[in-house]
Amino acid sequence: MSKLELVRMAKQNIAHAKAGTIVQAPDVFRVPASAYIDNERHDLEKKRIFKRMPLKLAATAELPRNGDYKAMEAVGMPVLLTRGKDGKVRAFINSCTHRGTYVAVEGCGDTSLFTCPYHGWTFNREGELVGIASREDFGDVDPSTLGLKPLPVLEKAGLIWGVLDPNSTIDIERFLSGYDALLASFGFENWHLFSKRTLKGPNWKIAYDGYPDFYHLPVLHRETFGADISNRALYFAWGPHQRVTSPSVAVPGPDARNPVRLDQKPEADWDTETLLSGVWTIFPHISIASFYGGGRGVMISQLFPGETAQESTTTQLYLLQHEPRPEERDEAERQFELLEYVVKVEDYDTGFRQQKALLAGGLDSVIFGRNEGGGQLFHQWVQKILETDDGDLNSLFPPVSQAAE
Repeated sequence: MSKLELVRMAKQNIAHAKAGTIVQAPDVFRVPASAYIDNERHDLEKKRIFKRMPLKLAATAELPRNGDYKAMEAVGMPVLLTRGKDGKVRAFINSCTHRGTYVAVEGCGDTSLFTCPYHGWTFNREGELVGIASREDFGDVDPSTLGLKPLPVLEKAGLIWGVLDPNSTIDIERFLSGYDALLASFGFENWHLFSKRTLKGPNWKIAYDGYPDFYHLPVLHRETFGADISNRALYFAWGPHQRVTSPSVAVPGPDARNPVRLDQKPEADWDTETLLSGVWTIFPHISIASFYGGGRGVMISQLFPGETAQESTTTQLYLLQHEPRPEERDEAERQFELLEYVVKVEDYDTGFRQQKALLAGGLDSVIFGRNEGGGQLFHQWVQKILETDDGDLNSLFPPVSQAAE
């Protein structure tokens, strides 16, 4: 079914390219300037979106082997992801149940036990408390009730989602709306983590607005991607998640000078790799963009809001389909440095200037055109989730059986 859906989207790209058309939103759309700069609104978004919705916390490539772990902070919550000896990924609040400090420092590694650096309490990869220092002196406690506090987690399509609320009842698979079946076509569970970097950015929505936006490409990125790149886009949505492609008969391939002309190949010869081009966004904070450099690769951008409305952080993961050979490493590094430059210097520096202008009070709202349907849909979902009570969140997304159809 996923291959058929990819083919269907490719046919739409070709048809729109030949007709010189795109699908347009019904009208222009306005977002109040305050939505980007107001700290009360920002705190509400962190509470009702990032603390309630499933977030992509890691790629399988970050903890691929039994015994691997990843410790991180997500919107102020210390999180520990582990892969147990059974191969299963688990998520916990990274907080010792004795006095609360972290049991693992931020980063990735491999271990069978996590020992708190404060008093030496020890936990295994399954989160169980397996050691209390000076147990005979401590007093009567039941270790079985003092394991690390688990968080809801799901690993699918080579990506790992978690919810920062340990009491959440949201259905992660339902939230994915069938989008994970398409992401599975990449085969990320077998990809190689080449590099990782973290950037500072402006307001998280200012930063995110650029990911599903092709309108700016030939203007803002004229020196890096070229002024002849198309500014037109087609948007395909699964719940709040989107894929963005250009209406074109040609798809980028390993040889940048010779893109793949799908309209000149029999449909039976359309390979999955070619059909996965474009930008894939996962609500509310992930972008996946395909590139070639040192082999086939993707840059996964993981965006989190900061302490104030004027701050965000983005971690860029550069995954390669295969570990590069020694002669490919320099090319892969150059490609990742280019992508970092594009986001940091072109996208985010522009975003900081936009933010400064909005803070000065020059505009009451910003506008998304009929050709910017991706941005419109993103902001509509932000507002929809802000207005939805906890018990009604699952109703926003199709049942898993329908999403799979």
